Amino acid sequence: GMSTTFGDPSTLQEVEAAFQDNTKALYAETLGNPNSEVTDIDALAEIAHKHGVPLIIDNTFGTPYLIRPIAHGADIVVESATKFIGGHGTTIGGIIVDGGSFDWQAQAEKYPQLTSPNPSYHGISFVQAAGKAAFITRIRAILLRDTGATLSPVSCFIFLQGLETLSLRVERHLQNALQVIAYLKTVPQVKKVNHPALSSDPAQQELYRKYFPNGAGSIFTFEIDPEGDADGGAKKAQDFIDRLQLFSLLANVADAKSLVIHPASTTHAELSEQEQRDQGIYPNTIRLSIGLENIDDILADLSQAFV
Repeated sequence: GMSTTFGDPSTLQEVEAAFQDNTKALYAETLGNPNSEVTDIDALAEIAHKHGVPLIIDNTFGTPYLIRPIAHGADIVVESATKFIGGHGTTIGGIIVDGGSFDWQAQAEKYPQLTSPNPSYHGISFVQAAGKAAFITRIRAILLRDTGATLSPVSCFIFLQGLETLSLRVERHLQNALQVIAYLKTVPQVKKVNHPALSSDPAQQELYRKYFPNGAGSIFTFEIDPEGDADGGAKKAQDFIDRLQLFSLLANVADAKSLVIHPASTTHAELSEQEQRDQGIYPNTIRLSIGLENIDDILADLSQAFV
């Protein structure tokens, strides 16, 4: 079986302490879900490589248009193509990019699936056959064969079409998001907006400027004022969501249309209350994924939902 040891990527000492003798990889996101905290990829890469494991980065929220994690030391990058790449929430798929930078043979005892002879391929070793591309070669030769997780031609076509407009859409997502953030800061019913561009943490400010000089974070959260609500603002949050008309109540993100959800009762409902708080999620937290609509329509919908 597999087990996971969690650590706060903003506290590098905690990440370092989480390593065990049998740790096989360090996994992180460029931007956290749901608050879009920025991860120090360079620092995590240094820690991972010191311990002889690859750094795997989920770049779904960061997008390949805004940041290239491999250039910052990541060995493998994964993305949900359903999100920004597809762009319309119509197709399920994902991407694995192997940077070919990790020396699997140097850690042969940790990765026997890659370094030992494979009986289903006449005893070849993927490291010997493909070198530093051993990981992605095994994904294609073994996992794809055994699980059948092959995209349909139509899905591939949709994702390829999405890539053609990725830059244009991401720029519009961010343009709209920054105007929404500016608006939310003026609303009396909003207690706090969680976005890296607004972070009061100097370290987060520095990381945001370093990794996202062109901006990032069209998916973020805000906290509605819980005053007078016995359940910590959960009812106020849910009532606000119910009043929205343009925004769609969906767990998806990075769609052409604007989306909203209540993380504590949906996407992060399996966590305990304390675990949610540790992730910056509270009963009054609302996640927004800002879409491509006219900004006047987006702001008008948000405005009428605040009463």
